[in-house]
Amino acid sequence: MEAVVKVLESEGVDTVFGIPGAAILPLYAALRNSSIRHITVRHEEGGTHAADGWARVTGNVGVCIGTSGPAGTNMITGLYTALADSIPMICVTGQAVTSKLHQEAFQAVDIVEIAKPVTKWAVQLKEPAQAPWVFREAFRIARSGRPGPVLIDLPLDVARGSCRYDPDLDAPLPVEVPKPLPKAVRAAMDLLEEARRPIILAGGGVIIGDATGELRALAEHLQVPVQVTLMGKGAFPEDHPLFAGMAGTQTQTRWGNAAFLESDLVLAVGARFGDRHTGDLDVYRRGRTFVHVDIDPLQIGRVFEPDLGVLGHARPVLAELRDEARRRGGPREPGKWPRRVAELRGTMGRRDDFDDVPIKPPRVFREINEYFPRDTTFVTAIGLYQIWSGQFQTTYLPRRYLVCGQAGPLGWEVPAAMGVKLAHPERQVVAVVGDYSFQFLMEEVAVAAQYRVPFVIVMINNEYLGLIRQAELPYGMNYAVDLHYGEGGIDHVKAMEAFGCPARRVELPGDIRDALAWASAEAASKRLPVLVEVMVEREANAAMGPSLEAVKEFEPLPELITADWSD
Repeated sequence: MEAVVKVLESEGVDTVFGIPGAAILPLYAALRNSSIRHITVRHEEGGTHAADGWARVTGNVGVCIGTSGPAGTNMITGLYTALADSIPMICVTGQAVTSKLHQEAFQAVDIVEIAKPVTKWAVQLKEPAQAPWVFREAFRIARSGRPGPVLIDLPLDVARGSCRYDPDLDAPLPVEVPKPLPKAVRAAMDLLEEARRPIILAGGGVIIGDATGELRALAEHLQVPVQVTLMGKGAFPEDHPLFAGMAGTQTQTRWGNAAFLESDLVLAVGARFGDRHTGDLDVYRRGRTFVHVDIDPLQIGRVFEPDLGVLGHARPVLAELRDEARRRGGPREPGKWPRRVAELRGTMGRRDDFDDVPIKPPRVFREINEYFPRDTTFVTAIGLYQIWSGQFQTTYLPRRYLVCGQAGPLGWEVPAAMGVKLAHPERQVVAVVGDYSFQFLMEEVAVAAQYRVPFVIVMINNEYLGLIRQAELPYGMNYAVDLHYGEGGIDHVKAMEAFGCPARRVELPGDIRDALAWASAEAASKRLPVLVEVMVEREANAAMGPSLEAVKEFEPLPELITADWSD
């Protein structure tokens, strides 16, 4: 286990999250004398989400540790979340001694088989001599190709063993950064040049691949508008003249949907065409040519067959597309198509200036946008508040908008925000949460309080399972979704105070800004998480549903077909 800790240190791990237990104590004994900081969480799922947040903002591999049995099963949701969102993470579990694994021993579960569907690699250490090399390979696999999680199971007798290991003769294994074929780059550029209304669709792979600079250079040279997916928020600054919004059925902008439906070519980079983005595939694809760039060959053609697939890492692909564009000519001047996108942006925005009481949710996000600086890191999870966030929050920088996109586990945001703040103590970190999601893992607030990890929690409280209530409307139902906070319910302000953390409730729109300023100051001065609970309209719905499906019969407007787009 001392060799394992040396590997962790050399791989750039400075913080791990976990809970000690009998079967994992050999690893904890080795951690005592290391440079690695251990954060004792209150639930193993919370530990995985904290390691996930740490990994998203550092780009490195997050690490979570637990003992045998239920510790590993509690990690499964975090592993699934990391796999779905391409987050490099290693979960380490203790295990009963090997001689007892077939005897239904106490807390002896086959966690490797359980974890296989939600990991890139799940492995049990069989011999002490394998320890440093298994961990080296785990880091390589977690980082390589489409990043993702690995689980390593450590039987107690193996973990107690010894091995020969000289850290001076070892180093991290190389990670391949696959480059595209030059002829594929030329073919993609040919299609871009032939298109009259092209857009670039930046997915999460652009951020994971640290390719935002190359994306911007290509877009500006060609004057091609850029859309982002939910996981791609931050890949392109949303105040840039070429920003074209978001298309989708939930986290989208009206003008982004309109721009997408008017486009005739989509260059998708590091995007997986998730169903909440595409909606009805017939509508999504009709009248458009698709070029799909991805590092994972199994992603290309998974949802639908593109007109051109380009295999490669987002950064070298975008860099070579930029260079190919430069070889073909100088920078283009803004033409009619970017001006058309700007016109849509200026005429199809959603209101966020409501003064109504109860507070309308868009007003909350208006205040968030106006109060917090551009480099603030936001963390949010799943539900109506995620949808409102995707529709209304503005993002300017990569790795500053973190969201559990595909898996959507409730409770993700508080531990993830803690992981972010521990990775970057200098950053302003804000978790945007729902009242129900907060309750899933609110015990992790105690961890942040114990270790003095300050961040702001903005709770959007509609006293409902809001997303489910809205989904029930077509059924004429309002069943099992009420979370009334009267007698017998949870007072979130008092709950925070029980953890020793400040909290304030807001019921008037004019009080939101002052509450955000108060929370920021309190978090900074007291080194604690601070809650602002905003009570919003109970019946508030998010604008979503058939955003693309509603226009199944869409055909490009005649003026779009006949317009001269040559400039």
